[in-house]
Amino acid sequence: MPPFLTANLRWLAAGFLLLFCGCFGQTFVVALSGGAIRRDFGLSDGSFGALYAGVTLAAALALAGLGGLIDRWPAQRVVSLAVGLLAMGAVGLGLSPNLLVLAPSLFLLRLAGQGLMLQTAYTLLGRWFSGERGRAVSLSALGLNAGQACLPLAFVTAAALLGWRGAWLAIASLLVLVALPLARHLVRRERVPEETARTGPAEGATRAQALADPFLYLLLLAMLPPSFISNTIFFHQVHLAESRGWPPEVLAAAFPPYAAATFVFLLVAGRLVDRFSALALLPLYLVPFGLACLTLGGVGAPWAAFAFMLLYGVTDGISLTLFGALWPEVYGTRHLGAIRGAIVAMMVLGTALGPFLSGLLIDAGVPFAGIVTGMGLYCLGISGVLLLVRRRVLGHLRGRHFAAA
Repeated sequence: MPPFLTANLRWLAAGFLLLFCGCFGQTFVVALSGGAIRRDFGLSDGSFGALYAGVTLAAALALAGLGGLIDRWPAQRVVSLAVGLLAMGAVGLGLSPNLLVLAPSLFLLRLAGQGLMLQTAYTLLGRWFSGERGRAVSLSALGLNAGQACLPLAFVTAAALLGWRGAWLAIASLLVLVALPLARHLVRRERVPEETARTGPAEGATRAQALADPFLYLLLLAMLPPSFISNTIFFHQVHLAESRGWPPEVLAAAFPPYAAATFVFLLVAGRLVDRFSALALLPLYLVPFGLACLTLGGVGAPWAAFAFMLLYGVTDGISLTLFGALWPEVYGTRHLGAIRGAIVAMMVLGTALGPFLSGLLIDAGVPFAGIVTGMGLYCLGISGVLLLVRRRVLGHLRGRHFAAA
């Protein structure tokens, strides 16, 4: 690992930085302001969930159109666009006087953080690396791991000192003054994989070919749960803590063990993907998450939050590697940006429904613990389905070949 890390530090650091900064637009950070936003703007759990789902859906549709930019534009230009939009969203959230400013600010945060930052990082990594793609993705994805480990407590601390609005203005300053120039410097040079240098331009499916593949949607059903379920739980983390009488800091305090588990399994998954393939790991990785949700849904003691985060970290570490390695493995890298943009848009569309539907269920009196238990059963169920059809899926996907277009 050290020689690989040393030889490729520039590109791995670029992926790490983009994925770390993308955390500012993800639900586990945005939701930390959820209670204050609901109070300041007079929103219920359901109405805020509907607003959040709406802007997330709009961001997903926008991402479907913008995803192919990374296939055509220089990396520096795409990075500038992503970081700039994220900073604009943070400024807007910090200054928002009413819903007319709040909604587009949340839209920009979701589009850039949940969408463009991750889309750009994973597409560049898929293009820059081939034979050692698993290790490259796993090392760069430590940026997400680092963000998940430190940003919740850092944001809570900043909000206590500056107020929740001041914390978002500070985030915008860091993005513009530090992240943007550093990211532009790191992506300035392209890396060409040895295989591409030897065989010529990379081959791969077009977006239309990928979307016409029925197995794409089975893969999506397997890849959706970590983001869909975590998005739902973190969005309603304040409600969960209040309903069980937990201090508000319980879930935030449970992030370090989660981060430790994610760190370990990111590195393990990178090795396993390079050795066995991303497709081979797909049927197994959701089992720990299913058990995590059953624990959180069925146990009311605070230790359940720590058990949930620890088991979630196992699945998430593998998931972060799979998300970067699976799609280029299946559909090639020729049009990876456009394909990934469509895939991410569909996944974001799915995750947007989580806070919205669960918010409606909470308003209707459905216990959140029951919702979490149901999501755990889904994880175990889809794992079982994939195990049953594993050979057929692997045979179909590995047998696909696409000419360069």
